[in-house]
Amino acid sequence: MTLEQLNRLPAEQAARHFQDCCAAQPWIDGMVAGRPYANRQALLARSQALWPTLTEADWLQAFEAHPQIGDVDSLKKKYASTKALASGEQAGAREASDEILQCLKAGNDAYLNTFGFIFIVCATGKSAAEMLALLEDRLPNSRDEEIRNAAREQAKITELRLEKLL
Repeated sequence: MTLEQLNRLPAEQAARHFQDCCAAQPWIDGMVAGRPYANRQALLARSQALWPTLTEADWLQAFEAHPQIGDVDSLKKKYASTKALASGEQAGAREASDEILQCLKAGNDAYLNTFGFIFIVCATGKSAAEMLALLEDRLPNSRDEEIRNAAREQAKITELRLEKLL
């Protein structure tokens, strides 16, 4: 899709495309309301400007739309609408050993139990072992720290998906 096409879409259709990038409703609404975008930089700038306006509940809504790292079956089933934009994001997990995947599963479960939301990391370009190390490094953090960490990772993921959208 071109930026011009995105700008011309009816609001509901544009919202669906933005939702594939980030599921936080206030962010989606803000992106739709910011149209038309003059260029990619304006689109990305709008996205970045919206991040500080999101509440914890908004971030949690965004996080909820992600599969757990290493849960490729979940990615295929639950998030079929984001398949094109999310393709390749968990490539490192798909090629991991069973041992690493089991450790990721255990780490993800511990993270979810500790913080109340799944581990969010921009997985693009990272091996499963790298993601596992990041997960283990973040487990001792406070919940507030992890909301901020996950929000930063969400922003990276969203930017990559916006780039793929166009």
